[in-house]
Amino acid sequence: MRNLVILRLCGYNKTVSDSVWKGCVAMYQQIAEYFQTSSERWFSMLAGHSGLSGGALLPAIVIAVPAGFLCVRYARLNRPVTALFGTLRIIPSLAVLLLMLPVLGTGALPAMAALVLLAIPPILANTIAGLNGVPDFMLETAVSLGMTQEQVWWKVRFPLALPLIFAGVKTAAVEIIASATLAARIGAGGLGDLIFTGIGLFRTDLLLIGGGSVAVLSLLAGLLFGLLEKMCIRYKTI
Repeated sequence: MRNLVILRLCGYNKTVSDSVWKGCVAMYQQIAEYFQTSSERWFSMLAGHSGLSGGALLPAIVIAVPAGFLCVRYARLNRPVTALFGTLRIIPSLAVLLLMLPVLGTGALPAMAALVLLAIPPILANTIAGLNGVPDFMLETAVSLGMTQEQVWWKVRFPLALPLIFAGVKTAAVEIIASATLAARIGAGGLGDLIFTGIGLFRTDLLLIGGGSVAVLSLLAGLLFGLLEKMCIRYKTI
């Protein structure tokens, strides 16, 4: 009797607890039923989302890393280039996607172009920070050993800047995967289709499946780049 009074005082209500439990069981059944009947469509959306994200990340790396090198090599380029791409981080992801519509129309191409623009700033900023962060005494030591300027760049500066560059790529990958859900609004497909369908139909199970899939994909991307960093930068553990 005393325990029952304590539970009542703490706000415990058996009816509410039972309804919550039944709701969780029903939600689990709906999610299980979706995967039984629509697993092929889910895999298709997952593949489309992954392809869109990977297709945007690679051009962003190809553009941002050389741009960071040029900003460090030619200091006068640093401010205008970083200001240009830094402005893109202020603009909301959906706004960037919508700005692509008049130029490229709908579909995967404008979505990929917008995601590339969103991914460049973190990679560019970390590339510049990594190259500028190499201690002067290391550069002087390399020159005193007879290295040319090109050798200093490729054998000293870039290897020492790789940890920060990888961190920028990892950040960009997570941002792309999250922002790619909005690309469904302009016909690019991906897991965003599932999320927006869930919103339109008031289907919590679809929202959980879509949002959970995006979250897991982001975590896997982070783990993948973490492993690549350990493989490529072994000297960090020495």
